[in-house]
Amino acid sequence: MSHSSYSSREPKRLLERAAAMMPDGAVMPREQAQALIEKVVKMSKADEIAVNVNSGYQADVRFAANQMTTAGGVVNGTVTVQSTFGKKHAAAVTNDISDESLRRTVEQSEALAKLSPDDPETMPGLGPQTYLPVNGYFDSTANLSPEDRARASLTALEPARRAGDLKAAGFIVVNASANALGNSKGLFAYSRSTNANYTLTVRTDDGTGSGWAGAEHPDWKQLDFAGLSARAIDKARLSRNPVAIEPGRYTVILEPQAVGDLVQLMGFALAARAADEGRSAFAKQGGGNKIGEKIVDSRVSIFSDPQDPQLLAQPYDGQGLPLSRQVWVENGVLKQLFYSRFWAQKQSKQATGFPSSIKLEGGTTSMDDMIKSTPRGVLVTRLWYLRPVDPRTILFTGLTRDGTFLIENGKISKAIKNFRFNESPLFLLSNLEALGPAVRIGGTEQGGPVVMPPIKAKDFNFTSLSDAV
Repeated sequence: MSHSSYSSREPKRLLERAAAMMPDGAVMPREQAQALIEKVVKMSKADEIAVNVNSGYQADVRFAANQMTTAGGVVNGTVTVQSTFGKKHAAAVTNDISDESLRRTVEQSEALAKLSPDDPETMPGLGPQTYLPVNGYFDSTANLSPEDRARASLTALEPARRAGDLKAAGFIVVNASANALGNSKGLFAYSRSTNANYTLTVRTDDGTGSGWAGAEHPDWKQLDFAGLSARAIDKARLSRNPVAIEPGRYTVILEPQAVGDLVQLMGFALAARAADEGRSAFAKQGGGNKIGEKIVDSRVSIFSDPQDPQLLAQPYDGQGLPLSRQVWVENGVLKQLFYSRFWAQKQSKQATGFPSSIKLEGGTTSMDDMIKSTPRGVLVTRLWYLRPVDPRTILFTGLTRDGTFLIENGKISKAIKNFRFNESPLFLLSNLEALGPAVRIGGTEQGGPVVMPPIKAKDFNFTSLSDAV
């Protein structure tokens, strides 16, 4: 796409409102963040003080009804100060890093802490830690211009306009950010990262068809905008005039986004405390937990790893506890649960911290081969509006959306109306028939780096029909 053809068709004023690239100083360098934290720590009169500094720049382009609607950029910066007196603690936040503001924020956090009730689970601050190196910051993302983002949006807008009977709506958002943690015990952690996210919905003018595609990656260059846009457009066309089929248990082929929408929720259920207290799917009857037991199909392995090239997550949690590779499920067996510092101390275990990413290892079966091997089944693009039903089984309810299709005799035969489902990632992964290559998905309701494969599984529980497109 030439510059001239672009500028002649899009509202230039939207681009002129945004800076040409990331503003200088938006992402606070390590040395500046450390000096800021040390300054705040010296202002403290509390028994302990912890300081969290976030800085960065978010830029976006939004479009709808085949037109660019907004383009802009926002510089973000906050300093959170938590003061502790004995078992009392409280926090205050500012976005003004002048000495006067920082001193006032420290004083406010101290005053609030003294008024707070005792927290029996308060843990002392961590001392200096060692963190894994993670290179999750890409200049290709940080230095994008508004025009770069607008050009990417044209991969959806131009073909939708040419079609004449399609409407495209999408959002391209990029972030460059840094986080720093420090405290009065000598802890200091610093991580900077970038992220680019693209989500697109294409609707047919008759209101019966809808297609969706999305992806994200720390490196802008890894996003195939043209491919994603073409996929959403094809889905919209194929999903026209859906027919109703009876709810029930079906063989399903879930695209990676649909798998991530459901399976990611399993990560939040891996808390050791909930299992030890008998409140989770991983609690053993009569006491204890299911570590060492087979809980899903033997082809399933789930892990978190800040250094995995598809994840590139922050290598520490919100308290500064180092995060390393953690295998939760290996060959279908529950290998470990995550421990907070408080619960680890109480149970005489090692604290793991809360996982900042999740990946389900993939297989080698393509989606085309999954479809060809299916006499009758349902292909699902993505899931939506997931809400918990039973934490003891990780059972969730939700809806299919933006492209649901019937498979007959190894081929996609027709578009079908959306379903409501009641399903658990444990049931899904126990009924596994095939796994495809894992990819980083376009984000879920919970957020964070998520890598999932497409899955073929039997007996997925569709409970009712939905007239929503």
